[in-house]
Amino acid sequence: MSADGPVWGASTDVGTRRASNEDSYVAAEPVFAVADGMGGHEAGEVASAAATRALARLAGKPEVTARDVQERLEAARARLQALPPTLGRSPGTTVAGVVLTEHEGAPHWLVLNLGDSRTYRLQGHVIEQLSVDHSEVQELVDQGHISPEEALRHSRRHVLTRSLGATSSLAVDYLLVPVEQGDRMLVCSDGLTGELDDTVIAGLLRSYPHPQDAADALVAAAVAAGGRDNVTAVVVDAPRDLSA
Repeated sequence: MSADGPVWGASTDVGTRRASNEDSYVAAEPVFAVADGMGGHEAGEVASAAATRALARLAGKPEVTARDVQERLEAARARLQALPPTLGRSPGTTVAGVVLTEHEGAPHWLVLNLGDSRTYRLQGHVIEQLSVDHSEVQELVDQGHISPEEALRHSRRHVLTRSLGATSSLAVDYLLVPVEQGDRMLVCSDGLTGELDDTVIAGLLRSYPHPQDAADALVAAAVAAGGRDNVTAVVVDAPRDLSA
């Protein structure tokens, strides 16, 4: 990978209705990820922190594979399994992110996803959701029972079919995507996508040259639009020099 590495920024906010922030993130080359905790205040914070701290152990490694990521998430799950039953509801968390890696000698984004936090890629004026929501409403959309527009208002839109927790299986989605010149990646919790649609997100990503300014603007816009949940955004720009 070129020494001219990626540039990134990250921002998070408790929002307007929550007492605490159960989101957590890691932004340390080559790992950029967001976790959105579940299970109540303390349980959610513990779960999301366990996920991002485990992934942060990969920071600075010259090469990271899907197996490396899986091993770190397994370690996070083991930590949750070892917790005493004093937290009440079982702690769990979503995990979404990208790892800048190499595949067959070329730079790639390794996209990882568990739950309904999301990863997007912006190329020019085109935004693409690379992750797939692991939720009941997404399954209904995939089966043709409801439309994407109906999913936004569905009463069970927050019910997940996969997560990282002490009692759940660790069925993580992985996707390798070639890095292209000009890629801007967004990893975010559903506190962002619950308030802003993809068109607004794309517009804000295009409006700010530096990723930190883009991340700050996205989070501020989601809070201003209602901020009904914790909001977190990590924005990563591909290296300018993609030569090996």
